[in-house]
Amino acid sequence: MEIGWGDAGLSAVTIVYPIVAFIQAVGTGLGMGGAIYFSIERARGQDKEANRLIAIANWLMLGFSVLLTTLVLFYNAPMLKLLGASGNMLPLAQEYIIIISFGTGLQIFGTGLVPFIRNLGGSSFAMISMVSGFATNIVFDYLFVWVWEQGMTGAALATVLGQGLTMLFALAYLFRKGRFTMKIHLDQVLPATSSVVRVGLAPFGLAMSPNISLMIINRFSASYGGESAIAVYACIAYMISIISLILQGIGDGSQPLISRFYGEDNHRQLRSTQGLAYGFSLLLAFASCLILYVSRSQIGILFGTSVEVNQEVSAILPIFLVSVPFVAISRITTSGFYASQRVVLSYLLIFIEPVLMLVFMLILPPLFGGQIMIWWCTVFARILCAVLACGMAVSVKKRYLMEGKQYENSTNPKCNLKNPV
Repeated sequence: MEIGWGDAGLSAVTIVYPIVAFIQAVGTGLGMGGAIYFSIERARGQDKEANRLIAIANWLMLGFSVLLTTLVLFYNAPMLKLLGASGNMLPLAQEYIIIISFGTGLQIFGTGLVPFIRNLGGSSFAMISMVSGFATNIVFDYLFVWVWEQGMTGAALATVLGQGLTMLFALAYLFRKGRFTMKIHLDQVLPATSSVVRVGLAPFGLAMSPNISLMIINRFSASYGGESAIAVYACIAYMISIISLILQGIGDGSQPLISRFYGEDNHRQLRSTQGLAYGFSLLLAFASCLILYVSRSQIGILFGTSVEVNQEVSAILPIFLVSVPFVAISRITTSGFYASQRVVLSYLLIFIEPVLMLVFMLILPPLFGGQIMIWWCTVFARILCAVLACGMAVSVKKRYLMEGKQYENSTNPKCNLKNPV
């Protein structure tokens, strides 16, 4: 969390953040894609196949680290302009993203290895790894930005160092368990890659979807509300993203159990796990909304905004809080779909939210109130997405019942490395 730069700094980070999020989403997608198949193959007693999935995931993370480092380092200016950076925001955003580009590998492996730890039964250690990285980020943010006054460069360094520590924790765990490997036969590379990427697109999309939404909101806000509107949303987006990460953590935490029960054909336990995930996520969603609502007048001050922007944050935040419980439903449903290899449904659920948001923003703001309707379009899209998620979940259950089978005894076809569905 980067604080203390004023309105211009916040706007610059909000513009550049989708690139950072894309890098981390790639790591999440590759790690989750490999870890889901790893868990399913282990549940079937196919340990060799499971190890191949760790190997291919590691090679893919290494390859994407090199590729994305090169692209961001040499093409950051056109990327930032495409995202809406201009004037004073462009050099600030470049200062930040250049440092981030040198730590791309740390971020991809930091987010990509943690899912394997969870699927090896190390949920507590995975949490420690991620919390340690987050705490390191906060400590170095304070030192670099407030004490040593390094500005954007210091904030970027803090982000990279935090992810680097998470990666070191993850590597230490996998080496201790004897599970880190890069060994895979050439004839297994293509089918293994296909399997990992096919499932990994869903968690990648789930991690990236809020940032696609962020880009859409920034572009429309620049037209209707200008730099101050982007600064307002920067504060709100940071707060909402914390809740989203908590909800994603619940979905990711339930994934090893869902994948295992799916591999074992134990659909009764699968449904029970999903039910617990729904209940816990909604509880945390409502609790988080209450905390943010009570403290809303202090949020802008935390980020060092002007008095005017802080007042706008306090007034606008409740609009976004309306959507949080619906986001919880969508995220848990999506996680359940890709954890049990219903990837097409997860794709639809993930990418329809930004599409709906774009359609609403093209139609509603010119007719009903400009910038304020930009905020409400975000809420409308997330509510509709949650309704669709519930409809999809009910449809899946009814399909089994119509075939004359109990949901918990369904014979939904499985994927494997040689014959992915």
